[in-house]
Amino acid sequence: MSDKILQSFDIQGFQEKLIDWYQNNKRDLPWRKDQDPYKVWVSEIMLQQTQVNTVIPYFQRFMSKYPTLYDLAYADPQEVLKTWEGLGYYSRARNLQNAVREVAESYGGKVPDDPKRLGKLKGIGPYTKGAILSIAFDQVLPAVDGNVMRVLARVLKIEDDIADPKVKKQFERYAEALISHEDPSSFNQGIMELGALVCTPKEPMCMFCPVQEHCRAFQEGRVHELPFKSKAKKQKKMSYTVLLIKNNHNEYVIEKRPEDGLLANMWQFPMVPTGEIGKEHIENWFRLEYGIDVELSAKQVDLKHVFTHIIWQLEVVTATTASETSDDERLQFVSCKKMEDHPFPVSHQKMLPYLP
Repeated sequence: MSDKILQSFDIQGFQEKLIDWYQNNKRDLPWRKDQDPYKVWVSEIMLQQTQVNTVIPYFQRFMSKYPTLYDLAYADPQEVLKTWEGLGYYSRARNLQNAVREVAESYGGKVPDDPKRLGKLKGIGPYTKGAILSIAFDQVLPAVDGNVMRVLARVLKIEDDIADPKVKKQFERYAEALISHEDPSSFNQGIMELGALVCTPKEPMCMFCPVQEHCRAFQEGRVHELPFKSKAKKQKKMSYTVLLIKNNHNEYVIEKRPEDGLLANMWQFPMVPTGEIGKEHIENWFRLEYGIDVELSAKQVDLKHVFTHIIWQLEVVTATTASETSDDERLQFVSCKKMEDHPFPVSHQKMLPYLP
């Protein structure tokens, strides 16, 4: 690869130092026990947007419940979401199950080791494809996530904006040029591990870095300046009143979210878009929307939940209804015990202590 950035860079020395450090310092993580492609796949999906320490108990619970690819492929989707409950970014779970089912039906239950076939499965982008193929199948493919971009931005002193999709492609080319052909699995995991443990975003521990002598940002005293990332667009704020509705049989009204979009197929307490209709119209709006009369009781708490692009500002209010059923297929009346069977997003799990 003829690129000015890699000219005079000691690729072999970088590989050797990184892999040697990884072999001696890697964390004992449950998905590293073997190279099972299914386990690697599940772990990589869980680790997207989520810290390792958070993922470990979820991974262990998930593997206990769905020990084989077939177990997950044909499980009840609501149960899968329930097992994933609290891990967030629920489209990951839905895409994972859909893709695993395709592997069960089209590839005899064997995770494809062909980049094109693997890359066509739902939820598998360039990073996940590279991670699975390098870690599980020892293929020479880069796996570039945020940790890897941060390490390479500092080591190679790349000053481009990592928020730009074109720049991400550049990092993939650099990683492809640097990756070890002898041990791609240890190289990819090593660079991720380095970003997670040593070359951290705010307080990198350069004194403990195994590739310090290769790091141009360190040599120029610019570690804290890189990587450069332009600020994201401001998140849109959306105001809702969430109703904790109880009837005379100690049952509560819960609502299933749509099959597509944010938190698809999850369950929640009904959310009234008060930012659009105004608080004085809640009861009337609810009657027109769901065909149920409710009477508001008392405000319980204000909560805020932050997503990537939006912020929910939630006013939680208790309410009562004389209804026992609903003709609206989105709604169910459930007891507290039955509620435990339904997958709720974290934002609504926080409301459970306020049930009347």
